[in-house]
Amino acid sequence: MSHNPDHTRPENAVEADEPRPRITVLSDTAEGPASIERLRDYGDIRVTHDETSLREALPGSEILLVTDFRTEALEAAWPAADSLRWVHAASAGVDQLMFDALVDSDIPVTNAQGIFDRSIAEYVLGAILMFAKDTRANIAYQQQRRWVHRDTESIFGKRVLVAGAGSIGREIGRLCKAVGMDVTGIARRARDGDEVFSAVHAADDIDAHLPDADYVVVAAPLTEATEHWFDARRFAAMAKHARFINIGRGPIVVTDDLVDALVNQQIAGAALDVFEQEPLPAEHALWGMGNVLMSAHMAGDFIGWRDALIDQFLDNLERWQRGDTLFNEVSKHHGYAPGSA
Repeated sequence: MSHNPDHTRPENAVEADEPRPRITVLSDTAEGPASIERLRDYGDIRVTHDETSLREALPGSEILLVTDFRTEALEAAWPAADSLRWVHAASAGVDQLMFDALVDSDIPVTNAQGIFDRSIAEYVLGAILMFAKDTRANIAYQQQRRWVHRDTESIFGKRVLVAGAGSIGREIGRLCKAVGMDVTGIARRARDGDEVFSAVHAADDIDAHLPDADYVVVAAPLTEATEHWFDARRFAAMAKHARFINIGRGPIVVTDDLVDALVNQQIAGAALDVFEQEPLPAEHALWGMGNVLMSAHMAGDFIGWRDALIDQFLDNLERWQRGDTLFNEVSKHHGYAPGSA
């Protein structure tokens, strides 16, 4: 849905004589997100970017919109939150917000589930095709002005194991299945297969299914259960020809173990959009590896994503003002919204 991208006053905006909810925005810049002006018709907007400014703005604030998903400021400033009734994360991941005081409170947390699914799925399919068609080598040979003919792989019939069979994982599975790949999923609990996944296995059983996969894709949220989920033992369980793709969260992977697996040819390659340390240091070994594709935590960031996030928040704000059930409410003890794992 679109909420007046031309910035004209929306019909359902708060009138001047109506109570205006105080909405605090926690951003990674002092100016706030580029689309911040679109919110001003809907409430009293306070923009913050660190612990100090957030601590000053929180008293009296009813809604907190978090656009900086790496922030630690909220936990530090939490004692100043005396009136909060809703926290919305403008990101799919909410791991940074799952500190004890917020988890134990009765304040609902919602996230941006659904906004980035298609773009991330396209990224994953693109990475699979780049590996199969040896695109990185093609680019290198082109730059060297060398004509090097060789055979490459077909992805038809190849097996994809998606670790995290929620909304992002399902979209990944949908695109992979559309090009003839066989897709299975890993979720917290096993469930019957469906039109996307030929089967969905329980996370506890992942080791039994890693050896069968040609591509292993991490699409899970970061939780206590998934932190360092992929370590030396799991990489050793994968097929030597398999490629590993992580678009979930960096700390789901033990980076040193992944490097060792790549160097020792326990797996054939990796495509990484997220890392334990971001930005990845320039001296890190991953930069120089010929069997690694890397990007700067941008797999889901399509042109227009910022406006899409504001649209989604405003849709939920209308529900909140009517007293309706919020959508994308996170299970705080599990660390994700239903359907996202």
